[in-house]
Amino acid sequence: MLARVVRRTLASRRGLRGYSTVAGDVVGELETRGLVHTLTSRALRTHLSSPRTVYSGVDPSARSLHVGNLLPLLALAHFARYGHRPIVLVGGATGSIGDPSGRSSERNALDPDTLSANVAAIQTQLKTFFANVAQLSGKEVGVRMLNNYTWMSGVSMLDFLGEVGRHARLTQMLARESVASRMEGEGMSYTEFSYQLLQAYDFAHLHRTSGCTVQLGGSDQLGNISAGIDLIRRRMGAKAMRDEPAYGLTLPLLTTASGEKFGKSAGNAVWLDAELTSHLDFFQFFLRTPDADVPRYLNALTLLSSEEIGAVLEEYDADRSKRTAQRVLADHMTRLIRGAQAAKTASTLTAILAATPDDVPQLLSQLDLHSAASMVVRLQHEQPMELTRIAAQTGLVKSRAEAKRLLNARGLYVNNAPAGEGWQERMVPMKHGGKAAVIRAGKSALRIVYIA
Repeated sequence: MLARVVRRTLASRRGLRGYSTVAGDVVGELETRGLVHTLTSRALRTHLSSPRTVYSGVDPSARSLHVGNLLPLLALAHFARYGHRPIVLVGGATGSIGDPSGRSSERNALDPDTLSANVAAIQTQLKTFFANVAQLSGKEVGVRMLNNYTWMSGVSMLDFLGEVGRHARLTQMLARESVASRMEGEGMSYTEFSYQLLQAYDFAHLHRTSGCTVQLGGSDQLGNISAGIDLIRRRMGAKAMRDEPAYGLTLPLLTTASGEKFGKSAGNAVWLDAELTSHLDFFQFFLRTPDADVPRYLNALTLLSSEEIGAVLEEYDADRSKRTAQRVLADHMTRLIRGAQAAKTASTLTAILAATPDDVPQLLSQLDLHSAASMVVRLQHEQPMELTRIAAQTGLVKSRAEAKRLLNARGLYVNNAPAGEGWQERMVPMKHGGKAAVIRAGKSALRIVYIA
């Protein structure tokens, strides 16, 4: 879809109007995309004139990342495009404590098995993400994936106090926003208070072992990043206190135009895991993007060039009712996170939602049921085929009573026609065998019933 939009728009004009071109350095590009909140030093631009090693950390406090976690990962991808060496660090050690930044209360502690499962799941997501980045950009990212449990597990309390605590200054630690904001309420535990030193130790370790000189993070991470820079300076001695051996770059937190955050704490997380947010719901989330958020999301969340974004927005501005930009955004983001087949599946399901009953069979027959697995209900011929029972058991509605109310109110649909007796007769032969039907409740909640 993007290729058609760009070709059509560029053919009708000589140049872009109103959209900046990509800057000649990575910080410039990030600024163009609205991805820079704070630089710890203006000298960072000069520092990045040569290839550097840069890292960003991921907190495994859940089994999946969400859309709100994407900006630092995308920034790493941009750094890689400009010849830098990215590291993504999963907090297998620090995740047992939890980052207090941006929180008003202490996190619940994770048991070791849950934490280990979260780390493994997130590492798989990260591998998929960077593989999709390479597929979309046509260039390998070359990211290194590390787990801080590897080096943290061998550090004793005495070692930590000697190597890190000796260089920490309570005045600075207490002044940091993640701590100061909590002092006015219930306070915070020593465990949470120490978190900034653990993250500082990560930066210092990567600086010493991998030559890592730049850390990326959300704007709420500035205090932790600054703690790392300060630790590196103090451990290196007097010369480092005068020079700048390490740098930080923070990115804005992803919000809507109204300032609403995305994430677990906000209760509106859009998960990268397809078992938690289906391909269709993921695609639909971006398809429903309000007009005010579209330009910002295209710049911040996609790998599209300024010229491509400009072409999309120009066609979009010509007729916003077509929602061209939202469709490009939804397609690109689903490809980036879930892959090309998932994007195709989500697009087909979206078309089914809007199709007439006569058009559903053709669309449904071409659907890849494996890709849509989280929405497919597989039945055997001998299983009960009562529609209200199927709707309730598959989570389409909360109960059989609700399904019956919808059925009586003509709000339960089979292949987009109000359900009734003999609904099985509407099942569509699938290209790889078996039959299927789309069961829908309301406007967008659906399941696919499949009989082999």
